[in-house]
Amino acid sequence: MQPEIMKNIDVFLIANLSLIFGMGGLFWPEKFRPLFDVLMFPWPASYRMVRVNSIAAILLFFLLAGRLYLG
Repeated sequence: MQPEIMKNIDVFLIANLSLIFGMGGLFWPEKFRPLFDVLMFPWPASYRMVRVNSIAAILLFFLLAGRLYLG
C-alpha cells in the first residue's frame, strides 16, 4: 500500500496547491493581482482575469482529485 501512496504524491500536491490558489484568488483577488502582473507581463492583469484563472484552478483540482479517486 505504501508505494502506491508515494506514487501519487505529486498529483496530490499539485491538486492541493491548485485548490489553495484557486480559492485564494476568488476570496482575495486584490492580493493575487500583483502576482498576475508579474506572470502575464506584456498584458495588464485585471480582477476578471484573476477570477477566471481561479475558477480554472479549482476545475483543475476537481480533475486531479477525480484521477486520484478513480485510479
